[in-house]
Amino acid sequence: MATKIRLQRRGRKDYPFYQIIIADSRAPRDGKFIEKVGSYNPNTNPATITLDFDRALYWLQVGAQPTDTVRNILSDEGVLMKKHLLGGVTKGAFTEADAETKFQAWKDSKDKSVESAKNKNAESAASKAKARHEAEIAANKAKADAVAQKKAEAAAAQAEAVVADEAAAEPAAEAETTPEA
Repeated sequence: MATKIRLQRRGRKDYPFYQIIIADSRAPRDGKFIEKVGSYNPNTNPATITLDFDRALYWLQVGAQPTDTVRNILSDEGVLMKKHLLGGVTKGAFTEADAETKFQAWKDSKDKSVESAKNKNAESAASKAKARHEAEIAANKAKADAVAQKKAEAAAAQAEAVVADEAAAEPAAEAETTPEA
């Protein structure tokens, strides 16, 4: 039986979520499978991957063929690297301890790069939020200044109207108090 390591779609419309499964190559995409070895959620940034490392490595060693996407996932998680190193141990190129130290060094560098990418994403999101906040403060200040100016102009116009009314009322009041000859 030819086995494949492939993705099985789950989730809702426009929000896919995948299970990483071992299945007979003749089985339908979402049909019967032999074993679930992990999951893949491409909707997060970076994508969330959970994987049973030992079982995925076992299935690769017994001949299961990964699809292209699953091959990339396994490569990112280090399963293919571990398989390659174990092949070197089998051939006598180096010892198992050497293989384990090489794998740990690779895994540590990979973890550091992923962590730096996450930090970079968080910093950029924080800087964008700060810039939006400062722009909103500036826009609110500009609106407040415009409203204050408009109120000052209205108050000045009202004061001029009051002064004009008083000035017009004074000659009329003087006309009433002066006797006509």
